[in-house]
Amino acid sequence: MELGLTGKVAIVTGGSDGIGKAAAISLCSEGAKVAIVGRSQDKLDSAVVDIQSLTSGEVIGISADVSVESQVVNMVENVVSQLGRLDILVNNAGTSSATTLEEMTDNDLEVDFGIKIYGAIYCARAALPYLKASGHGVILNTTTPGGKASPPGAQPTSLSRAAGISLTKSWAGELAKYNIRVNTVCVGVLKSGQHRTRWEAANAKDPSYTLEDHWKVVGKDVPIGRIGEAREAGDLICFLASSRASYITGTAVNVDGGKSPVV
Repeated sequence: MELGLTGKVAIVTGGSDGIGKAAAISLCSEGAKVAIVGRSQDKLDSAVVDIQSLTSGEVIGISADVSVESQVVNMVENVVSQLGRLDILVNNAGTSSATTLEEMTDNDLEVDFGIKIYGAIYCARAALPYLKASGHGVILNTTTPGGKASPPGAQPTSLSRAAGISLTKSWAGELAKYNIRVNTVCVGVLKSGQHRTRWEAANAKDPSYTLEDHWKVVGKDVPIGRIGEAREAGDLICFLASSRASYITGTAVNVDGGKSPVV
């Protein structure tokens, strides 16, 4: 299926690993030019090498902290300067942070919302003039099904993800007149750097506990019977960014193996 992404330019925040890197690989494979964004230039440089080894697409890595608006503005201008335009923004930066009301601190809230909500807003603001000029702009926000139906002890991530879903719906209505589509991919349990870090901690205590054991434990409650792969979310992001999804906007799509109690 031809996705019509050849020559399009995309920014993917949180692009050095996991879902962001997988989305960048998928976009580059379809002919898009991609700027991956993260805070560590070393990790970005390594990811660029990996992506180039797997695709023939053009990819660059630009370091920026998305919770700092001035850095975001500079990053977007840098991307446009190097790649010539901007058509697609993937707001993917953020890690999981889950605790209870009694244990959650103000710092937990500030850090989580700073990256996931302020970061998404800063990126969208800076990108908007270029997305308007594109004529077929796309914003994709990575959230979670917990933003629709939160389990206990999932704060502050469930709060920020609910806000991200709300922003998606609001922006879709506001920006439709510019032919800018806005959707969110609600990601469930996937193989990721975060889960590898948790496995490493468990493996240090019990060397017999393998990574494959960990994937089975994490995925045991998923109805489809396994943990997801980052590329499965990345491929959906790529499709939603494409002209094949030209009538889809304001939608929150679950990628969670059927685990969410709501659609």
